[in-house]
Amino acid sequence: MIPPSDFTQRVIAAGDPGLREVGVGPWEEEHPDIPRPEGTEYDEELLNAGDRRNVMDRYRYWTVEAIKNDLDKQVRYGFEVAVENWTHDFNIGSIVRTANAFTARAVHILGPKKWNRKGSLMTELYQHVYHHASVDEFLENVTRQAQEKNEPRPRIIALDIVPGAVPIETYDFPERCIMLFGAEGPGLTQKALDLADDVVYISQTGSVRSLNAGAAAAVAMHTWVMQHGKIG
Repeated sequence: MIPPSDFTQRVIAAGDPGLREVGVGPWEEEHPDIPRPEGTEYDEELLNAGDRRNVMDRYRYWTVEAIKNDLDKQVRYGFEVAVENWTHDFNIGSIVRTANAFTARAVHILGPKKWNRKGSLMTELYQHVYHHASVDEFLENVTRQAQEKNEPRPRIIALDIVPGAVPIETYDFPERCIMLFGAEGPGLTQKALDLADDVVYISQTGSVRSLNAGAAAAVAMHTWVMQHGKIG
């Protein structure tokens, strides 16, 4: 057996740093002097067993449906997110999670319905997720949805580093738009780029050509929030 390295021994000697516990325990344990809430938004199983989900404190013990309905009523923003899924990119889960964090109006997945949900931490449950079998079907569906609401189709903003793209640092995002992201590595397909109203890239100064797709999506969504959202 190989003995632990000097560095590993130093880590062991330092001891457990004390990770914070996520969520809350059973209601009576957390609030011994407060009667159990009886609103329809509360989940009896969570009240009994505790709520260790990755949700904001204001949604502790709430049902999934109640959280989703409250997001619809309170804070959905004007942007949507679309992701091409031709390569079953593991970043899709991360993009869905970020879309939830910034309360995107909807998430669109182009291609196969199957995608790696590990990175989403179940946040897709709180989102309106639409599936489209092709790029053409995506465009047809979002156009029809807008017509049914008597609204103009949201502008489609592709995020990719290609000739003719404009830097995100100087780009003014439309208040109603769909941000379109491609797969890690190949980026967006040419068909997706062709349907976009604008193409935007994130300026970089290092040696790598592109950001991780999940990171790029987070930068783009936060940029929209900085321009149009409620800050603070």
